[in-house]
Amino acid sequence: MIDGGRDEETASRGDDDPPEEATPATGNASPRRPYAAPNARPGAASSGRVDTASNGRADAVSSRRPDGASVGRAGRDPRRRRALLEAADRIILREGPEASMAAIASEAGISKPILYRHFGDKSGLYQALAERHTRALMDNVRAAFLRPGDIRTRSRAAIDTYLAAIAANRHLYRFLVHRASAEDTATHSAMGTVIRGLGGEIADILLREGLLPDPVRVHIWSHATVGMVQAAGEWWLDHPDVPRETVTDGIVDLLLDGLPEATRR
Repeated sequence: MIDGGRDEETASRGDDDPPEEATPATGNASPRRPYAAPNARPGAASSGRVDTASNGRADAVSSRRPDGASVGRAGRDPRRRRALLEAADRIILREGPEASMAAIASEAGISKPILYRHFGDKSGLYQALAERHTRALMDNVRAAFLRPGDIRTRSRAAIDTYLAAIAANRHLYRFLVHRASAEDTATHSAMGTVIRGLGGEIADILLREGLLPDPVRVHIWSHATVGMVQAAGEWWLDHPDVPRETVTDGIVDLLLDGLPEATRR
């Protein structure tokens, strides 16, 4: 699945990543010893690599942070992982949803094999981007719905928050919702789980506040609302001439007043 070969990886590594433990070479070449983190105990194996802290870059870390927390897949530093995701964000926002893995790696200053090694494979990168952005968006929508005010004011705030976010990041939205979800079933499933979870949370809020007493109807309404807002947002991205306020008001009218009220406007 990882292409480019070891020669490309070695040539592109520079100081970006610590060397992997290699199989001892045949012939007269000396086998590489496993890489030891700078804080390794005395006697631990070392690759002889110069500490990268001297040039301000320290990607090579042990498999656990000083506080005991894991640093993530394959012992990678979470700060480095975040920097790679930020590079992916930049290239997708600049080049659109068809941005290639090679372009993302180039933006990060590494090769594709190293990019994949941080996330396991392309699916891992897709899922990391989905987690990074989908949950942040859902958190913002949830916070807007929990603001003080009546149900119309809060619904309007939540819907407007969602529409504003996808409009500001339309390339990234289309990358995750269309390309990544189409190419990778795990990403599609992960995003669907988060969105369905938001529907359940809205239902819980409405039940807790006593706005709708029937639990079955509350869940139907909440999940239908999430789906309707998502579908209306998709339509709106293809019709940017329509003001966001018009879309927001139209959805709120339909949700809270029903179709008869909406047709009178």
